[in-house]
Amino acid sequence: MPEKDLIMGRRAFLFKTALFFAGSLLGFKGLSTSVARACTTNPKIAIIIDDIGFSKDRLYEFLDIGACLTFSILPKLPMSAPLAEKIHSFGYEIMLHQPMEPLDPAVDPGPGAVYVEDPLDKITNTIKENINETPYVTGINNHMGSRFTACGNEMKEALTVVRESGLFFVDSLTTNRSTGYRTARTMNISAARRNIFIDNVQDEAHIAMQLENLKGLAQLFGHATGIGHPFPETARAVRGFYNNIRTTDISMVPVSTLLT
Repeated sequence: MPEKDLIMGRRAFLFKTALFFAGSLLGFKGLSTSVARACTTNPKIAIIIDDIGFSKDRLYEFLDIGACLTFSILPKLPMSAPLAEKIHSFGYEIMLHQPMEPLDPAVDPGPGAVYVEDPLDKITNTIKENINETPYVTGINNHMGSRFTACGNEMKEALTVVRESGLFFVDSLTTNRSTGYRTARTMNISAARRNIFIDNVQDEAHIAMQLENLKGLAQLFGHATGIGHPFPETARAVRGFYNNIRTTDISMVPVSTLLT
């Protein structure tokens, strides 16, 4: 067989394998919808930068890139509200990065957190207060929360606040047991879920590779959502990635444009 035919055959095999694997994750109905979207629209990528609220300088490293990013702000930090104001002035989308209880009780999710053992009214009041204190919030995603997001009743209480506040929800998927996205959709809340943590290893080369993986998902399914953090390595990798795709048909978009 000619070398060209071998290469084309291998590409077809890899593509079919990717579709089969995706089908096992999404179900074939979800798969057909995703592939149809990929065939009819240009690929879209949303990147959320979590943990905003500690450093103005770290934020500016991302604002200077010029890419369409979404920023998620931790509540009740001294710089939370001022940085939200700054992000808004640049025209970027803002989310509340709501702290939720992790599995490890030794890990502190930070101020403004909600816990499984909290009374339901405390969960409601805590999240409402965090929303009210963070200007220009349009959506919420969970900070930590590997225990909380796996608990259906507590998650439903939290999402009731999201719905009543007219916000959307992005499941950060810090655990594969999370009920967040599924519960949001049953409550008719616009929602999305994270595909890749781009900087789970804090190394620029690794982050660049994760961004390429994110691009591959967007090209396959039409869209993909990544989450990163305000590390200098992440800023450099995102800058390089954005410069590389600027002349392609791939768009970086606010995460609110990828909701279901």
